[in-house]
Amino acid sequence: MSVLDKVLSLRPGNVVARMGPGSRVPVLDPRELLRALESTPAALPCLPVPSKGMLPGLLRAARAEDAVLGLACPHPLADRGAPERFVTAVRAAAVEAEHTRPLFLQAGPVRVTSTDADVLDAMQEGLFRVVDAGFALVSLELSRLTTYEAVEAVNALVGPLMERELSLELSAPQAPAGAGLLDACGTLLEGLSQWKVPLRFLRVSEAQLGDGDLDVGLLRQVVELAHARGVAVTVGDLSAGAPRGLSSYVAAGVRKVDCGGPFGPLALRAWPPEARAQVGARAQAAGMPAGELLSMVEEGLPPLTPTARETLEALAFAEATEVLAALGARRSATHAMTFLAKAGGDLG
Repeated sequence: MSVLDKVLSLRPGNVVARMGPGSRVPVLDPRELLRALESTPAALPCLPVPSKGMLPGLLRAARAEDAVLGLACPHPLADRGAPERFVTAVRAAAVEAEHTRPLFLQAGPVRVTSTDADVLDAMQEGLFRVVDAGFALVSLELSRLTTYEAVEAVNALVGPLMERELSLELSAPQAPAGAGLLDACGTLLEGLSQWKVPLRFLRVSEAQLGDGDLDVGLLRQVVELAHARGVAVTVGDLSAGAPRGLSSYVAAGVRKVDCGGPFGPLALRAWPPEARAQVGARAQAAGMPAGELLSMVEEGLPPLTPTARETLEALAFAEATEVLAALGARRSATHAMTFLAKAGGDLG
């Protein structure tokens, strides 16, 4: 059995059901990649896909850097078909490129804004669709809830993930800066432990780690707090523009970084001015960045011209290459696959 065949045997059941047993694309649960890269100075890179036209460029970057890669569907609950369309697009792009390096697919962050039973029931139904579509990681954004509300909401939502033994990521709930963040994270982790909710990643935002400058000491404390519970730390919500301080996150023990900042504006520029204006107006009304809204409305926009699509692929490639290098992800794919293929690698 080849290395790839051994790695393919580790795909979650929902991935196999969606991709097909004959698929040769190693889409894994990120927990396997955490194990494989535990001894390396690297963090798992997770890149949003505001436009599906970026996928070939992102996959080419992963091949060029020999890197593991996470791809995030920013708004998987935008409509009933969003999760399946995203996974279908990833599968098609990966098959066309004959991509055989490890990938993981993240749904979200999904904003949780209420503990109302009807709202949570509807969200849980959406999460079942996400799981059925083939995502192995769901990220929930809890910053509008208090810590106790967050625990209540998560406990009501995690059924679809626990049934399939898939990975869960949670953001820190409402908290003031500094020590307040540590208190909120500690209370959240304790509450989840009492309810026996398995958490894979604790997500903190760039803004929570310092006003303009990274508070490395605070980040290390968050990492130590989470590690004591067997939880890895994600840094997300990076500011727009070139990635800043990514190597500092890795040095502080962060195991996953969501590099969303530059990719939304980059994707939006591929459309002509009138389309950008339309998206911008809708985004302003919704109170969200235009690049982020693009992932929800792309299906209703005019298709990109071949030239615009080629340019978008090239720009996505360049931006992703920079991110992967900064996170120490070069050659992480070969390292991970070698580890995962070894018999007795403590897999499960």
